[in-house]
Amino acid sequence: MPDISLTTVVVLCLAALAAGWIDAVVGGGGLLLLPALLLGLPGSTPAAHALGTNKAVAIVGTTGAAVTYVRKTPVDVPTAVRIGLAALAGSMGGAFFAAGMSTEVLKPVIMVVLLAVAAFVILRPAFGTAPSAEPASPKRILAAIGLAGLGIGFYDGLIGPGTGTFLVLALTAVLHLDLVAASATAKIVNCCTNAGALAMFAWQGAVLWQLAGLMALFNLVGGMVGAHTALKKGSGFVRIVLLTTVLGLVVKMAYEQWLA
Repeated sequence: MPDISLTTVVVLCLAALAAGWIDAVVGGGGLLLLPALLLGLPGSTPAAHALGTNKAVAIVGTTGAAVTYVRKTPVDVPTAVRIGLAALAGSMGGAFFAAGMSTEVLKPVIMVVLLAVAAFVILRPAFGTAPSAEPASPKRILAAIGLAGLGIGFYDGLIGPGTGTFLVLALTAVLHLDLVAASATAKIVNCCTNAGALAMFAWQGAVLWQLAGLMALFNLVGGMVGAHTALKKGSGFVRIVLLTTVLGLVVKMAYEQWLA
């Protein structure tokens, strides 16, 4: 493990706690967790180690949130698993290509992703407020497997931050779910993408296991609390958290990129 201060470890654990809560409510906890790792780890640490450690932490909180959702709200588990298996394959492919990616490439890409998500949600105020009365057709399920599974899975393995948010948006748009049901389904799919990417990063030796284990405990607590909060507050609350999180991170990363 790199030589990092106790203060940095504490900050990273708190970031993992907050990221777990955000990820469970609306997805995208990696938008907080990965930048925290990129900033907290020594500059000599390869970007792949931050990506791999992020996956080792996130899979714990995501699994806890997924279990909480499945126990508390109706979820089409078979469909989620089919999308998840495609996502697992996509994420392993993305992780394979991620080893050569540098931190300087990651940060601008994350900022563009954040701005795209914020613009979409702001321009579609009714998005995800009510589910479709009809079950998803086979064509829509197949489209979800391609987009949310293979496509977003590949992105998750390659870069990662925002995957949960993209899954929520894609599942809401393609399967016509409300935001709470989409968040629940996304957690199951995200477990698969995290597992695929983590397996590849572990094989490459790009996971800081000691740090990840400590942060994962905080991420798990955040994930379970966040899932309970989303189920209690509903889709309107999820939308507010989504916009607040995305816009706040855009400002933070823009400051770090150009003004700090």
